[in-house]
Amino acid sequence: MWGRLWPLLLSFLTATAVPGPSLRRPSRELDATPRMTIPYEELSGTRHFKGQAQNYSTLLLEEASARLLVGARGALFSLNAQDIGDGTHKEIRWEASPEMQSKCHQKGKNNQTECFNHVRFLQRLNATHLYACGTHAFQPLCAAIDAEAFTLPTSFEEGKEKCPYDPARGFTGLIIGKHALLSTWAPRPQACCLGDMDLIARTCHPCSIMCLMYAEFVFSVLVRESQASAVGDDDKVYYFFTERAAEEGAGSFAQSRSSHRVARVARVCKGDLGGKKILQKKWTSFLKARLICHIPQYETLRSVCSLRADTSAHTHFYAAFTLTTQWSVRGWWEGEGWGQHRDWKRTPRGKPAHPGLCCHSGEDSLRSRGYNSSQDLPSLVLDFVKLHPLMARPVVPARGRPLLLKRSVRYTHLTGTSVSTPAGPTYDLLFLGTADGWIHKAVVLGSGMHIIEETQVFKEPQSVENLVISPMQHSLYVGAPSGIIQLPLSSCSRYRSCYDCILARDPYCGWDPSTHACMVTTTVANRTALIQDIERGNRGCEGSRVTGPPPPLKTRSVLRGDDVLLPCDQPSNLARALWLLNGSMGLSDGQDGYRVGVDGLLVTDTQPEHSGSYGCYAEENGLRTLLASYSLTVRPATPAPAPQAPAMPGAQLAPDVRLLYVLAIAALGGLCLILASSLFYVACLRGGGRGHRRKYSLGRAGRAGGSAVQLQTVSGQCPGEEDDGDDGEGAGGLEGGCLQIIPGEGTPAPPPPPPPPPPTELTNGLVTLPSRLRRMNGNSYVLLRQSNNGVPVGPCSFAEELSRILEKRKHTQLVEHLDESSV
Repeated sequence: MWGRLWPLLLSFLTATAVPGPSLRRPSRELDATPRMTIPYEELSGTRHFKGQAQNYSTLLLEEASARLLVGARGALFSLNAQDIGDGTHKEIRWEASPEMQSKCHQKGKNNQTECFNHVRFLQRLNATHLYACGTHAFQPLCAAIDAEAFTLPTSFEEGKEKCPYDPARGFTGLIIGKHALLSTWAPRPQACCLGDMDLIARTCHPCSIMCLMYAEFVFSVLVRESQASAVGDDDKVYYFFTERAAEEGAGSFAQSRSSHRVARVARVCKGDLGGKKILQKKWTSFLKARLICHIPQYETLRSVCSLRADTSAHTHFYAAFTLTTQWSVRGWWEGEGWGQHRDWKRTPRGKPAHPGLCCHSGEDSLRSRGYNSSQDLPSLVLDFVKLHPLMARPVVPARGRPLLLKRSVRYTHLTGTSVSTPAGPTYDLLFLGTADGWIHKAVVLGSGMHIIEETQVFKEPQSVENLVISPMQHSLYVGAPSGIIQLPLSSCSRYRSCYDCILARDPYCGWDPSTHACMVTTTVANRTALIQDIERGNRGCEGSRVTGPPPPLKTRSVLRGDDVLLPCDQPSNLARALWLLNGSMGLSDGQDGYRVGVDGLLVTDTQPEHSGSYGCYAEENGLRTLLASYSLTVRPATPAPAPQAPAMPGAQLAPDVRLLYVLAIAALGGLCLILASSLFYVACLRGGGRGHRRKYSLGRAGRAGGSAVQLQTVSGQCPGEEDDGDDGEGAGGLEGGCLQIIPGEGTPAPPPPPPPPPPTELTNGLVTLPSRLRRMNGNSYVLLRQSNNGVPVGPCSFAEELSRILEKRKHTQLVEHLDESSV
């Protein structure tokens, strides 16, 4: 039997049996750079949903009804998958009671994060009901929910074998067939095996379990592998998890353990009923193998997704560690994985050759040989499974190396879909969420993985906890602590030219020559006319008619010796900026005053030879695209006026120039005469009818609510006024008859000083005027008022007197406590 089956099994084996030198490559050869970076501010076409809950981590998409079901902390939501933010959602509040929260806190759990009901399991149970399980403050509960009414039932089921206690514990679960639940859970230490162990439980059997040592589950999936069975009992369930290493030695089950954790993949048959005498109520087909990506000792399995699980021959698994890789594991369980088990001896022809087979395996049906269920398997097979559940050789990447290595990024979740292109090939498209709220969109190529773009989907950094793809809605749903975001699977309109469209290498995008636009392939009737080059990313746009319009020519003019920046935005992180002068001369950084940067070209200390036409190109993947063009003109700087040379003897001026000089001199002379007359009039202005000349001195006058500086006349009478003997206001209502300088802003005036001394013995009070002036700012103002008191002696010029005062101030000691502010 195995002589015929062996070539068939090897044909499915795409993983390498033993890690070889090709598994490890220098990190610099694997580090991938996203082609485009889209910050949060540039997002377009997004939808948001946020209810009165937190931790939107459980997502279930139902394409037929266009509903997105969400499990969060203390709530479930049913959203419109077409637009999750349209306000038509339904909500179920499912909180843990205060008593349950108090008991949880008394057990030492965190009442801020753990002592709530976190919905961790949400699956379709049948045509009318959903099945949901929550941690319920470390006392798990499950409920069958009416999908149409979207309401909780009146009774609940205990969920300790179906849902984890800890909301942060790794968990995965499946409902397969009619009321058959496959789930992983974290029981109390005494519930099953010794130690704190997670289990794989099948609830249609009371205790049908296979213990796993300290496991942390990540992912599970049903893979359709039945070929000749109507009931599908050859279908397999695959589990991905991490556990403490407990590797087998040669010849017996090893008891040694190492302290580090390793990644595993396990497989069981969907129709496994357990053994009859050996392995009763335990899996007879359970096998597990180690997963290795790049650095086995330091890898931690973060997330797994499967593509094309409905056809086993083409099923691929993608996993994110610190790295991302791909496995095809179907043939591993029947082939090379057993290579190092020395205890295994081939049985005579007609009996199963090794453990792990389901009871209906391909052409050589075991049922035809009398093995109708797992309970009919021989003791030799069951004994070996009991002692050796771990495959001898690890499963390594299908290509012998990781698909992607990305530094400074921690991936938290990934999902993928297969996209068929207009030309025929189908490509795997992956979306990877990071711990700080970014999504990396990548396509798997024959040469490796190409990251099309990285998108910041949350303004505040937070972990991406779940990702779900809807090809029907052309949407990606992102679950995070703060809410749900709906993004389009592609943003083809970002690519403005044919080159930009094909360089993106997005399977969803193609250049339409008829509309000169990059279109989503699923929206175009004539898909075959679209231009794509996913594998190479540089062919198809050779004709200038499809490259799009050239950028507009911009002009720049600068004085000689100045600097000028010619901006050029490079949208692609993979492109190299190339600057050409006059279409041929390439410019490099540091050459002749040129500085090439990410923002453009900086020309320093411009000279006439810098004038010309500048073109900014993006060189990427062998293509050159014009992004910006400039015309730069360097003008000579305006020279400083040179000193006039003495006129040569005999030099003659033109008649019109002589006339202009004569008129200018006459006008200036007349203006000087007018100014001199005005100054003479002001200086010698007579006072009143008595003809006394005035001489002013500086003094201080107080007034209520403020302070002022007054200019007193020595003569005691103002010009044009008659001595009416009034001690009050003079003519015109001038208070006290003095010229007062009143600040608009000031402090209450100090007590009035003694009368000012004669002008021959001026005091330090003269500096009060500058002091008050320093305090005037903002909306301050000055009011001048003239006094009627004084003696008319001395010169009449106020300017002369003020000059004497200021001159004397230079030799006078400053008064104390002056204001230190200045204007």
